[in-house]
Amino acid sequence: MNGIEFFHYPCDGGPSLAWGLRVDGVDLRARTAWATRELWRPELEDQFEDQERESAELIWRQHDGLGVLDLPEDPLGRAGARGTAGRVPVLGCSCGIGRCWALTARVESTPLTVTWSSFRQPEREQWGELPLGPFVFARTAYETALRSPVLLTADPLGPAPAGLGV
Repeated sequence: MNGIEFFHYPCDGGPSLAWGLRVDGVDLRARTAWATRELWRPELEDQFEDQERESAELIWRQHDGLGVLDLPEDPLGRAGARGTAGRVPVLGCSCGIGRCWALTARVESTPLTVTWSSFRQPEREQWGELPLGPFVFARTAYETALRSPVLLTADPLGPAPAGLGV
């Protein structure tokens, strides 16, 4: 089983909070950056040429947490008004409009588990399913983490690591 932690952190230095999450102690944004790095390469090589730092920051910060209004109606993946049954946004866009560049996952729940799989970037359908997950969480731990997110004073992501850029 994977571990999950939901957290809130300040968004854009203002009073609003974003929903973030960690899987097995690693921010999902970091996992997504590494999973999409090679997919970004064809787009960014021409744009950034020798500017590895700029491309690294773009990849690293491509997503943000979800805003309160962007949270799925049903984080357990059942049918809802904001999408097809089972597919929910798990990360939003760094511009603050969650559905602009959302990362989605198929979320399936049983009485004992919640599984996240088939991660996709809807704005890049050509990427297909991303090399991320699947993650299987104990349902009780998942629901507890969702009900009691940790409140952080700053965005925990930090700067992009060396070697991430193109």
